[in-house]
Amino acid sequence: MPGRLEGKVALITGGTSGIGQATVELFAAEGAKVLIVGRNAERGTEIAERLGPSTRFFKADVMHEEEIAGAVAAAQSAFGRLDILFNNAGGTVEGGVTDFTKENLAYAIDLLLGSVLYGMKHAAPVMKAQGWGAIVNNSSVAALRTDLGGYLYSIAKAAVTHATKLAGMELGRHGVTVNSVSPGIIATPIFFGGSQRAAKLAADHLQASTAKLERKLNKVPPALKTGQPGDVAAAVVYLASDEGHLVNCHDLVVDAGTVATSAINIFEVLK
Repeated sequence: MPGRLEGKVALITGGTSGIGQATVELFAAEGAKVLIVGRNAERGTEIAERLGPSTRFFKADVMHEEEIAGAVAAAQSAFGRLDILFNNAGGTVEGGVTDFTKENLAYAIDLLLGSVLYGMKHAAPVMKAQGWGAIVNNSSVAALRTDLGGYLYSIAKAAVTHATKLAGMELGRHGVTVNSVSPGIIATPIFFGGSQRAAKLAADHLQASTAKLERKLNKVPPALKTGQPGDVAAAVVYLASDEGHLVNCHDLVVDAGTVATSAINIFEVLK
């Protein structure tokens, strides 16, 4: 039986760990040809080789527009078209209301918002020419309420959610849908300071740290269970597949009801 993404070509940023890696693996299982984009060449190459010839790795830093443009061109060169873009790359950002620096702000904008805007900028013309495409942006529940993310992180993610709707309004008439996913509290390397730092941890230490993290996250109401990267990947598959063709300008929250509750402070949970 053909997969739900059979015959489609996808570009996934931040595809070497966490939600990005889970989405790469699920896309490949559903029949898509996938270009993994990230900075960790060793990890990206290993994933691509493991998944087979329909999956390739392209080294790029999404904080630079020219490298995003290069990734879009690489997907076209490798597979002949580009049907799906998952703007997933991200990470933690330091700085509060009174103590953020100019560098903190620039980093937040470039990594969390600029990468999404540039991704859409360069993928949209390709998709418009084809008459079909699906863009999914990774936002966050931190964009929807307080105490679920850092100050600059939450602001940047709120901008991603709104940019998604604006882009969907402009591109929908050309057959291109633009949606976002807002993950809740998912057990990913972001809680260890990002994928680069997590990659430096010894395997046994990382496993123990992950188990400890999940025990803490299992206390979060109302579901009292930890979200996994694959939960978000499944939502992205739906939005990117033909099944989601009528969904546009939508933010799909994957959080087991976290946003609906009134008394969660993620920083208190993780103490």
